[in-house]
Amino acid sequence: MSRNTDLLLTALAPAIWGSTYLVTTEFLPAGYPLTVAMLRALPAGLLLLVLVRKLPQGIWWARVLLLGALNFSVFWWLLFISAYRLPGGVAATVGAIQPLIVILLSRALLGTTIRPLSIVAAIAGMGGVALLILTPNAALDPIGIAAGLGGAVSMAAGTVLSRRWQPPVSPLTFTAWQLTAGGLLLLPVALLQEPALPSLTMANVLGLAWLGLIGAALTYIVWFRGIARLEPSVVSPLGFLSPMTAVILGWSVLGQSLSAAQILGMAVVLASVWLSQRAQRQAVPAAGPALPAGSISRS
Repeated sequence: MSRNTDLLLTALAPAIWGSTYLVTTEFLPAGYPLTVAMLRALPAGLLLLVLVRKLPQGIWWARVLLLGALNFSVFWWLLFISAYRLPGGVAATVGAIQPLIVILLSRALLGTTIRPLSIVAAIAGMGGVALLILTPNAALDPIGIAAGLGGAVSMAAGTVLSRRWQPPVSPLTFTAWQLTAGGLLLLPVALLQEPALPSLTMANVLGLAWLGLIGAALTYIVWFRGIARLEPSVVSPLGFLSPMTAVILGWSVLGQSLSAAQILGMAVVLASVWLSQRAQRQAVPAAGPALPAGSISRS
């Protein structure tokens, strides 16, 4: 499969994640963020686990627990704190620092060269996200800012370590392990911190099914596959497509307004994604052909 096909397939994941806000606000009961996060991860993970019928072995138990925490439990927990304490635009803009963190962590953990064009692309992407959803009267909350930065660090670390620790299994099995681990870690916290869910309507069930089966299981299979085939610094900027999709859905489905600044933000986001891919392509002749996923250190 060609590199362009890998990129397009991987980009489907953040594009689908952009539907999370619409589904959450229109189909799910309000006020149960941890419970919803747990129900998004655990049932999907268990379903995939039944399909693959394979459990981690040896050191992979510890690695899967850590990756499940970084990519799901801690990331979603801090994401919800940030979302509740900050306006959506501020929370998303703070979280958009993730590609920069990925570049630095890739240098430290994978020995990847820091490319100036990648830095420019990451900063441009943050600017594009700010234009998309940041309002002039947005308030800043220190705890919310800290949670947003912590969530970005958690997801960035999970992305880079998922590349460093390439498992001896398929992306489907790898996703099943991580979703199950992340859901199990969220389960006691959700039970202790939140009341029981009310009786679910058909709309609630459909919303949870979308977030779990499509927004978690399917998308993370694609995402982890992309991380295995491409550099984390190439995959991470694709996350800028998520807020762009959210804005487009808000305009097309909910009838929200679309300003000139938001249209400019979309153009900047797309340009930043293109720049990030160009930076990698320019580096390939100098560095030689990319190593196959299985040749990455498993230490």
